[in-house]
Amino acid sequence: MVKVKKCDFCGYNIQPGEGTTYIRNDGSILNFCCKKCRLARLKYKKNPRKTRWTKYFQQQ
Repeated sequence: MVKVKKCDFCGYNIQPGEGTTYIRNDGSILNFCCKKCRLARLKYKKNPRKTRWTKYFQQQ
């Protein structure tokens, strides 16, 4: 059975074989479901709680 990962930005599930894994210089691993999430987190430094289309925004 393959483990389903969660996107570190939006919180949605990532199916096996999809998404991107980003490894920082300090060794921490970030999983992203799409380019939109990766750019929002790394390039634009957005907060998932203030981004309307994420699960973390909907939980508030």
